[in-house]
Amino acid sequence: MMRLKRHLSLILLAAFALVSLGGADLFAAGGGHGAAGDSNFPLPDSHYVELEAEKAKELDRELTLIETLKLRAAEDPFNVVATAIFFLAICHTFVAGSLMKLAHKFEHDHEHKLEKGVISHNGVEGKRPVSFKATLFHFLGEVEAVFGLWLIPLIIAIVAMKGSWGVATGYIDTRNFVEPMVVVVLMAIASSRPIVQAAERNVTLIAGLGGRSPGAYWFSILTIAPLLGSFITEPAAMTIAAILLGQQFYKHNPSSTHKYATLGLLFVNISVGGTLTHFAAPPVLMVAGTWGWDMPFMFFNYGWKAIVGILISNVIYFAIFRKSFSDLKKKVAESPKIEKTESNAPTWIVTVHAIFLAWTIIVLHHPALFIGGFLFFLAFTMATDHHQYQISLKGPMLVGFFLAGLVTHGGLQGWWISPVLSSLTELPLFIGSTVLTAFNDNAAITYLASQVPAFSEPEAAALRYAVVAGAGTGGGLTVIANAPNPAGQSLLNKYFDGGIAPIKLMAGALLPTVILALCFMIL
Repeated sequence: MMRLKRHLSLILLAAFALVSLGGADLFAAGGGHGAAGDSNFPLPDSHYVELEAEKAKELDRELTLIETLKLRAAEDPFNVVATAIFFLAICHTFVAGSLMKLAHKFEHDHEHKLEKGVISHNGVEGKRPVSFKATLFHFLGEVEAVFGLWLIPLIIAIVAMKGSWGVATGYIDTRNFVEPMVVVVLMAIASSRPIVQAAERNVTLIAGLGGRSPGAYWFSILTIAPLLGSFITEPAAMTIAAILLGQQFYKHNPSSTHKYATLGLLFVNISVGGTLTHFAAPPVLMVAGTWGWDMPFMFFNYGWKAIVGILISNVIYFAIFRKSFSDLKKKVAESPKIEKTESNAPTWIVTVHAIFLAWTIIVLHHPALFIGGFLFFLAFTMATDHHQYQISLKGPMLVGFFLAGLVTHGGLQGWWISPVLSSLTELPLFIGSTVLTAFNDNAAITYLASQVPAFSEPEAAALRYAVVAGAGTGGGLTVIANAPNPAGQSLLNKYFDGGIAPIKLMAGALLPTVILALCFMIL
C-alpha cells in the first residue's frame, strides 16, 4: 500500500510536469508540431518553399533533391547539426546491448572487490555500496533512455548556435508530449492483472483449437492482438500481446532465432494491425482528418490487406519454426504440472478496468481528462488491492521518456524528410516511406506528408495511399519505427540474453515486412 501511495505521488508530480510540456494535442497538431512559438525555430517548411522558388526562378529550372537539401542546410546550418545528433542517437541504440554487458561486468567486478574487502562499506548504515561506473553504463545501455540522453547535446547545440537559452526552451515548449503521456497510462492499465487475465482467457479459448500448445498460443496472440490495435489503440494491444507472449511462449526459452523472429513479427503485425480504423493508429490519425479518410475507407483500402498479410506472415513463420514449436510442446509436456491456485479477478473489477481503458482511449486527445482518469484508476487499484498485482510504473515511464525524446528530436528532421517525400513517385514513395520509418517514428513520416501541398491534390490519391502504406509496413523494423515498439521491448527484453539486439530485430522483421509490402502494393 505504501508503495502504491508513493507511486501516486510520483504520477501527480509527473502529470503536472508533462501537462505543462504537452500543450496542444499531438494528434490534432501532428507529430509534435504544436503552437508556433515566438521564435522562428525551427524554420517552417513554407519558408524553405519560398526560398526554393526564388532559387529555381534564378536558375530557370527546378532544383534537384541534392540542391534543395544543400539550400536548406545553408539557410540554417543547425539543421545538419540536429540531424547528426539524431543519427548518433540511433547509432547509440545499436550499441546499447554492448554497454549493458559492460555494466554487468563492472557490477561483477564490484561485487568481487566487496567480497575481498578491497572496497570499504562506508556510507549509510544498512546500505550496500553501489558501483557508480556499473550504474552509469547500465543507464547508457537502457534503450528507453537513449533519445532523452541525446537531448543534452541537442539543447547545448541550440543554445550555442542560436545564442539564447530562450530559443531552446521555446522549442521544447512547442513540442507536444500527449502521445508519450497516453502511452504511459495505456501501458499501466493494459498490464494490470484483471485486463491481462481477461485477455488470456479469450486467447486460451482460441488456442484451445490447437490443443493449447505453445504454438497455438503463439499463433492466436500474434493474430488477435494486432487487430485489436485498431480499436483499443496500438500501445494497449502491444502491451497485452507482449505480456501474453512472455507467459505462453518466451518463458519456455525457445531458440534465439525463434525469439527474434517472433519479436519482429509482433512489431510488424502491430504496426499494420491498426489500419482497420481511422482513429487508433497514430500514423493514420495524422492524416485521416486532413485527407478525409473514415473507417470504411481504411478497411477497404488498408484493413483487409493487413489482415491477409498478418495471416500469411504468421502461417509462414509457423511453418518455418514448426520443429521448434514441436520441441517446445514436448518441453511443456515433460515439465512438472503446476496447479493454478490463484483465482481470477471478479467480473465487476475486470469491467471497471475495461471502463478505465475505454475512457483513456475516448479522451486521448485531452491530457487533463485521461491523466485525471488514471489517478482515479490508481485509487481504485488501492481500494481493490487484494485483487491486484503491484502497478509497475517504471516500464511505462521509461517508454514515455523514450517517446518524448523521439518527439523532440523528430521535430527537427522535417527539413530533409519533407523534400525527400515530395521528390518521389508512387512506388519509390512507398519504398522510401518504409525505409524512412525505420529511422523515424512512422507518425512523423505521415504527418510531414500531410503538410506537402501536392499530396492533398485530388489526383494524388495514389501518393497518399503509398506513403501511409509504407509507414505502416516499415513500423516493425526498429524500436523507433512505431510508438508502441518501445513498450514491447520493455516488456520482453528480459527474455533476451544481453538485451534485444537491433540488427537481429530488423532481421526478424524483414520477411513479414516484405510480405505486408507485397499485400499493400499488389492486392
